[in-house]
Amino acid sequence: MVDERDHDTSSSSLPSLSNHLADTTLGGSADVPVIDLSVSDEGFIVREVVKASEEWGVFQVVNHGIPTELMQQLQVAGKQFFDLPEKEKEAVAKEGGFEGYKRNYLGGIDNWDEHLFHRLSPPSVINYKYWPTNPPQYREVTEEYTKHVKRLTEKIFGWLSEGLGLPRVALSQSIGGDTAEYALRINFYPPSQHSELTIGAAAHSDMGAIALLVPNEVPGLQAFKDEQWFDLNYIDSAVVVILGDQLMRITNGRFKNVFHRAKSDRERVRISWPIFVAPRDDMSVGPLPELTGDDNPPKFETLLYKDYIDKKIKGWALEGLHSLLKPPQN
Repeated sequence: MVDERDHDTSSSSLPSLSNHLADTTLGGSADVPVIDLSVSDEGFIVREVVKASEEWGVFQVVNHGIPTELMQQLQVAGKQFFDLPEKEKEAVAKEGGFEGYKRNYLGGIDNWDEHLFHRLSPPSVINYKYWPTNPPQYREVTEEYTKHVKRLTEKIFGWLSEGLGLPRVALSQSIGGDTAEYALRINFYPPSQHSELTIGAAAHSDMGAIALLVPNEVPGLQAFKDEQWFDLNYIDSAVVVILGDQLMRITNGRFKNVFHRAKSDRERVRISWPIFVAPRDDMSVGPLPELTGDDNPPKFETLLYKDYIDKKIKGWALEGLHSLLKPPQN
């Protein structure tokens, strides 16, 4: 799997976009959708997730079926890993690819980047070389959590498919079904005395299809809508669902790919556990024929996923060049 998490997404790599978004105002948090999946009326859930996907591209789900104790164990294991001495963390360091541990403090607006990243599924792509052996429970907890996240992802895809008038398996199959790749990135954001200036993750949309994220109790995730940044309130045991570029392209623009960013806290460590779901590199992805027609022609070209990634990265590079060549404004 190749995606933007294998590349520098600091603000310096997205100059025009970051400058534009930095000039926008901070909105509120009450309107970011929160959906209770324990509601007995499944039709209601379908309508709510579709509405959130059309209007926001991000929402939180509660009563989702992932055991709270398991989520707590996942967070304990992740924090224990980042609490280790640097030498021990380097045992699973990156070696040129995107998997492994990396610690990199970027310049510009003080963009912090410390994370652990590795594949989770399908079994054929897993390389346990990049999974920590310390803490000792890391693998067992992560594998069990992955099982639950995959079930929840399939449910969300099913509801979204139904809301589009498609078979429940349509969106899942559009990114490869059982061959779709799941990858975990644990993001570690240390405290910053200049938290109002420190961006833990610069504004971006995810290149894949969808991400399911669990944060610790320290707020910092923000979503962009209507020229404003909105805080996502921390809700204990909630899962944040973030739609990426491929769902937008598959649905011919009906669902949004939300721009989002993470900010550091002045006094507390912030950690997040997003699991990214994306097609295989050799999977062709584009608008579904069922969602296009004479009155709604395709807005996006069908591309191999790896070609889409290359095209977007090249777009970033050109944007950066244009920003450098642009004359200063007085």
